[in-house]
Amino acid sequence: MTSRRIFLASAGAAALSGRLSAQTTPSNRLRVAVMGLGRGLAHINAWLQVPDVEITGLCEVDSRRMAEGLRAVEKAGQKARPDTETDIRKLLTGGKLDVLSIAAPNFWHTPATNWALGVGCHVYVEKPGSHTAAECMKMLQAEEQYELRVQQGTQRRSLPAMREAIQRLKEGVIGKVTIARCWYDADRKSIGRGKVTPPPDWLSWDLWQGPLMETPYRDNLVHYNWHWLWHYGGGELANNGVHGLDLAVWGLSEAHGRRLYPKQVTCMGGRYHFDDDQETPDTVSLAADLGPCMVTWEGSSCHKRNAGESHPFVTFYGTEGSLALTSNGYTLYDAEGKETGRNAPPFSDVPHFQNLADAIRDGKRLHCPARDGQVAAIICHLGNIAYRSGGAVSFNPELGGSLVNPTQAASALWTKEYRKGWRM
Repeated sequence: MTSRRIFLASAGAAALSGRLSAQTTPSNRLRVAVMGLGRGLAHINAWLQVPDVEITGLCEVDSRRMAEGLRAVEKAGQKARPDTETDIRKLLTGGKLDVLSIAAPNFWHTPATNWALGVGCHVYVEKPGSHTAAECMKMLQAEEQYELRVQQGTQRRSLPAMREAIQRLKEGVIGKVTIARCWYDADRKSIGRGKVTPPPDWLSWDLWQGPLMETPYRDNLVHYNWHWLWHYGGGELANNGVHGLDLAVWGLSEAHGRRLYPKQVTCMGGRYHFDDDQETPDTVSLAADLGPCMVTWEGSSCHKRNAGESHPFVTFYGTEGSLALTSNGYTLYDAEGKETGRNAPPFSDVPHFQNLADAIRDGKRLHCPARDGQVAAIICHLGNIAYRSGGAVSFNPELGGSLVNPTQAASALWTKEYRKGWRM
């Protein structure tokens, strides 16, 4: 493996918060392009609630979704029609963008981010931000090299109630914090057995795959079930697990006064509920040793566990109590389990997009730059490597962000091949 200045090489990047100037139009208006118009419809809605933002470009490989995106821009009150492209590379070469907002599948996150940075665009990128551990490193290298803003879309970091909760952890409200536990419960149905067919006329299958090694189109893959095949996604761990793990690592790091990294990750589980095309597990138990404390994530995608269990999103346990995070706020408990406080206002995506705009224009600190958000992402990647290669892996960020004494199977899962002409 090549040398990588991962996570620990963040001092220079952190110093940027006081000296980055906005690369925007003279009017300070941000010109934003949105890539991927499924989740990207929420990006459009949130960006157009941020003052002085214009959606100047839309990128989508599904003609039906492109039409939905144009309608969303119009409905939000923007009169100017955005440029439209199926190929993000063409949209990025137009010289008309300040921000690329990425809501395409996971395998697009790092390539699109790095291409955008290379042409001078700031980036908002959905979680997990990377498809492999190697891509995680490449994103961090690019973030540092280009000195532009990269906001990872683990958007709860910008919710005022969440920020209040983490500040209280930092102040010692529950004493010494030793563990954070995360949960995700759902009742997903079987994805069935897909058929290899010609792609539908509304889809550019070649551009949907983009940097991936090419595969035949299957009729149960687009637009969501790609998450459950290793070639395209990272399973529920990289889909929803990264949200809880990001909050957990953030809180534990603040409570212990330094950014924490995984030393060892174990991950076990299986595909237990259905016999279908899904390759990734529907039931998972992950544990990560962070040095002075640990974090766990338990995922149950196809069994919601309603039998007397009601799991919070994340719970921190300390010597003097616990603090539980929901999707939009927190509840505080003393050592005997008595509720002593809560704050859970309505959820909104807008503060996270506003934070990126403020960082670009005014040099404010990002709430989730890649160098922070990719800590949770690397835990997800390590968890998937562990699951697929024997159950446990060790990691050392001080060695350039690499596996420690990996098996051949684990090493092979660190990165992946790319199609010719699509390398970053």
